[in-house]
Amino acid sequence: MAEIIDGRAVADEVVQTVKRLTGELVDARAITPGLAVVIVGEDPASQVYVSSKGRKAKECGFHSVQHTLPAETSEEQLVAIVHDLNADPAIHGILVQLPLPAHIDAGRIIQTIAPEKDVDGFHYINVGKLGTGELDTAFVPCTPAGSMLLIERVRGKDLSGLSAVVVGRSNIVGKPMANLLLAANCTVTIAHSRTKDLPALARTADILVAAVGRPEMIKGDWVKPGATVIDVGINRIAAPEKGEGKSRLVGDVAFAEAEKAAGAITPVPGGVGPMTIALLMANTLVSAYRAAGLKRPTF
Repeated sequence: MAEIIDGRAVADEVVQTVKRLTGELVDARAITPGLAVVIVGEDPASQVYVSSKGRKAKECGFHSVQHTLPAETSEEQLVAIVHDLNADPAIHGILVQLPLPAHIDAGRIIQTIAPEKDVDGFHYINVGKLGTGELDTAFVPCTPAGSMLLIERVRGKDLSGLSAVVVGRSNIVGKPMANLLLAANCTVTIAHSRTKDLPALARTADILVAAVGRPEMIKGDWVKPGATVIDVGINRIAAPEKGEGKSRLVGDVAFAEAEKAAGAITPVPGGVGPMTIALLMANTLVSAYRAAGLKRPTF
């Protein structure tokens, strides 16, 4: 049976480090890391995410700001708020919760965020730095960054000689994940819906990352014996066994099957998910350290 990679435990370690380093920064420089979260509209899932990010920021000892805007907020109004946050020295990280209402160009808003405060890692400058291997100065999107920490716990930081397959090519997870694995000396293949014979390709992977958004798509016989499997998917499916109208969360990997072949695997929930918010806190702390002219902390 595979080792179950406990994302909650690793995320808690990251958060404890953030708390400690925040205290040191406050004591040494009287600088409190500041995180601003902006949400537009009433999307229920977004409300939950934003609330959890705010709670975690306060737990870490951050200066936490939330801008909750009505759905009819104009693009120009939102741009103005981002500009104000860019100019605010008390704010080190800016996160605009996606999705935005249809009348707002999300791409424009993301590129309006100052790259040095782009703790989501979506600005073209941060994307470019990651793509060219400038990891020391880049902000990396939180989900792949967290996934990479989980891989390092199992495989170490140097992945030379290992084959990695990333299933999914999104700008938020798939592409940055591939770049992180390349930087760690993996041989990387990005697969997607049009990949020929995806099961055969997946079987070549020492590290298999599933980020495709399809419930239990990756079957047990797609997994190379002993592989490290990172399941980024979060999908809600019907669970009639729990009662009428009930549902449960599953990943992109058929966990019960894959667990039998894998050497290590992340569960859903409790794997990659907790790492995402933990790395958002870490990125915000890194931004505050940079603003103070201090060496970037590592996690």
